Amino acid sequence: MRNLRLSLLSVASVATLCISFQSTAYAQSYKVEPEKPTFDDLPSPEFNTSKTKAFKPKDWLEIEASFKVQMSPEPPSKTAERLTVKWYIAVEHPDKKGAFLLLTKDITHVNVPLNEEIFSSVYLSPASIKRLTGRDRAAKGVVNLVGYEILINGEKVAQSTSDGKVGWWNTTSDKISRSDSVPLLNKSETPFVSMWWDRYAEILVERR
Repeated sequence: MRNLRLSLLSVASVATLCISFQSTAYAQSYKVEPEKPTFDDLPSPEFNTSKTKAFKPKDWLEIEASFKVQMSPEPPSKTAERLTVKWYIAVEHPDKKGAFLLLTKDITHVNVPLNEEIFSSVYLSPASIKRLTGRDRAAKGVVNLVGYEILINGEKVAQSTSDGKVGWWNTTSDKISRSDSVPLLNKSETPFVSMWWDRYAEILVERR
């Protein structure tokens, strides 16, 4: 599992990178302070309803990161209208020993509070965990590396990684391949949608 780090990353660990972005069109500057992403196992939530059904909760894998956005000049709304978090998750390939899959997910957040710690997250469902590990219990060890980028107006303003050198997801290697066979889900696509609401940045839901 550690071979990916050795093959893709330099020995020196660069955890975070902040970038200031100046929008000449609106004379607006942005500064985003990103924190290292973390991941943890979460059992499927149980809700009290008028009818109950017997089931044994399985594990989800939650990956999240916090960041703080600053704008100058600061708008009266004290919010950033829109930003995008691009997630990159390297997991062990279920069918090829020593190889890895790169899972990606773009999440657009709206009305993000300024000067306040806010979180973004992605999830692997119990079915995806089963696909990767052959087990029903989440194994955090299946995740090798987590990275993310934050974009405002299409420009990258910050990025961070759980380990190694920022930008590892752009490295070419025959040991890692991009895949959409194991989907990453945003919080609105999970049973956690209404939980811990004020902790997370609001997600733009595309209308169909």
